[in-house]
Amino acid sequence: MSQRRGIHLDQSELLCKKGCGFYGNTAWQGLCSKCWREENQREKQKQIQEDWALAERLQREEEEAYASRHQRAQSQPTITPFSKFEERKTKEKSSKVNTVTKFFTPSTKTPPKKDATPFDVQSSPSPSSSASRHSSVDSDQATREFIDFLKPLKSGREIFKQCRAFTEGIVYKRDISADELSECVQDFYQNLSERLHSQFKGSTDHVESIMDGVEKYMMTCLYKEVFCPETTDDENKDLAIQKRIRSLHWVTIEMLCVPVDEEIPEVSDSVVKAITDVIEMDSKRVPKDKLACITRCSKHIFNAIKVSKKEAASADDFLPTLIYIVLKANPPRLQSNIQYITRFCNPSRLMTGEDGYYFTNLCCAVAFIEKLDGQSLNLSSEEFELYMSGQASPQWPQATGASSCSSGSTALSQVHKRLDLLTGLGERQERVMEKARKLESDLIDWTDEVEQKVQSVLESFPTETQNPSAGTASGATSAAASAIDSDNVENELLPPPLQPQVFAG
Repeated sequence: MSQRRGIHLDQSELLCKKGCGFYGNTAWQGLCSKCWREENQREKQKQIQEDWALAERLQREEEEAYASRHQRAQSQPTITPFSKFEERKTKEKSSKVNTVTKFFTPSTKTPPKKDATPFDVQSSPSPSSSASRHSSVDSDQATREFIDFLKPLKSGREIFKQCRAFTEGIVYKRDISADELSECVQDFYQNLSERLHSQFKGSTDHVESIMDGVEKYMMTCLYKEVFCPETTDDENKDLAIQKRIRSLHWVTIEMLCVPVDEEIPEVSDSVVKAITDVIEMDSKRVPKDKLACITRCSKHIFNAIKVSKKEAASADDFLPTLIYIVLKANPPRLQSNIQYITRFCNPSRLMTGEDGYYFTNLCCAVAFIEKLDGQSLNLSSEEFELYMSGQASPQWPQATGASSCSSGSTALSQVHKRLDLLTGLGERQERVMEKARKLESDLIDWTDEVEQKVQSVLESFPTETQNPSAGTASGATSAAASAIDSDNVENELLPPPLQPQVFAG
């Protein structure tokens, strides 16, 4: 038997490809947020220069063509009168002016100017009143908490004013792409962070705390607009990964070489908690809270591995177990949540720390699931396709040969036996239900038969009509007889009992 190839990920693969030491991300082509922004800026500058050169070339060509047409018009004045030429040029110019004016004229969706104070919590009208009413409770609560958080700061009013103006401006930018929205938010984060660092020199933790509050306020207010926007294909990606995970329901612990023994109660409890945390990620609005769910899930995984192996877990143990948890949980809107965190989370949190490490591993786990093949599971391509199509199910491991996942084989065999037992119990239950239905039918038939016999007897022996006086006398006699024999005789009508007396001799 060939030795199983486990899932291995070198820790260097988690870092930025530029070698800056920060964690990379598959959404940024393996770069960290800092290097990605720098690379993106260079690409944009290059594109701007190319577009500028193209515009200059087209302008020169248009000027040359115009000069050529003008010379031909002067040489043949009878073909195109100068007045008509001027009229046509005037129309073209006015059309261009109107187009440019319309483009730069503020639309009716432009947010109104505010004369309120920076700490005025009244929200401005939203383009969609129903959506605004739906999320107004969370937004108002976030605004009040943000104001209370900023009150002790001298520059709190200015920070709130900038955050509120930026947030309300983003709400009305419905025609820009998600990447452009992300770039606007990240630029705001960076500029505000730089100003805070210059103001609170040497207080990095204090600055990070303020940035956490800024992120919470802004993302709570903007969640409806920036999470899974219509301009992206995030929803299609969610459906694709969900369908992919459902089609991989047959993947077992043994195939992934997960060093977890779910027969141990503490391990089983940690697995359930990890699944719950990764599912709970979708219910959070703030990127930091979503990352906290991923971190809690990862810590439960490490605890399950530690209890199972009775030693500290390694990175090679963590990634397969995380893949197994994702396959079992099939979290809702997984890709949308990953993209949301990537686009709008405070970049410093993704580049360093345990949150960044666990998030990078989750991205790797999702990428592995998307590219999962037979070789990754030590299966032939034919077996993999049969399992994926549902035409066959994995056979339970044979007793021959050595396996690096023997503990998993034992657990799987026990699961197989229990499934067989459940199948037998289901068949027995069906037989019992069938006999119960037959018994119910027999009882109904027996009841009908008894009623028919009683009715037949009553019809065969009708009751006789007696003389009323005789009936009365016999009734009184029977009543007296029954009264004598009855236990309910009235005691007050009887003589008192005899009392024993003692006589002296």
